[in-house]
Amino acid sequence: MQIHYAPDTVALASLITLEEIGLPYTPVRVDFSRNAQRAEPYLTLNPKGRVPVLVTPQGTLSETPAILTWLGQSFPPANLLPADPFGFARVQELMAYLCATVHVSHAHKRRGARWSDDPTVVKALALKVTQNMADHFSYLEGRFTGPFAIGDQYTIADPYLHTLSRWLEGDGVDLARFPRLAAHFAAMTARPAVRRALAIQG
Repeated sequence: MQIHYAPDTVALASLITLEEIGLPYTPVRVDFSRNAQRAEPYLTLNPKGRVPVLVTPQGTLSETPAILTWLGQSFPPANLLPADPFGFARVQELMAYLCATVHVSHAHKRRGARWSDDPTVVKALALKVTQNMADHFSYLEGRFTGPFAIGDQYTIADPYLHTLSRWLEGDGVDLARFPRLAAHFAAMTARPAVRRALAIQG
């Protein structure tokens, strides 16, 4: 397998999950400083021009929820998904929120041009990021029962939550405001797989 990634992106969640599973894979860095994600040969791999991309024996996958779910289902000995349908749905529920709401709000800080060509609108979107991210994590804090993202079992949702939690400081939000999530962040940071993934991404 190959994972195409860039530092300080959501691709960290996939790197952590691959390290948790422990199977051989090759990390391939995409150089954003040279806009490699918007040029060939990367666009042949992923026409969306974004990371992560996971190259598997069956084909290529993009989008973090899809990659994490495939990894969890393909390597059951790692025990990264609940066995019962409701537990699995709770993992999907959380990952959908992280993907469609939290990540999008974070992107408004530097990627406002995705939503508007009006500089005034782009600036207004950026100004709203701190409040939106604080609101999202307040919601997550209120639902968090711990010690892991959906309760007692470590799942593919934990690397995802950890990755987005790492963005809070840059978005002007103090994670310490959310003691349950801060404890989760500290526990994740101490995991060997997380330390290895951080070392890989640089």
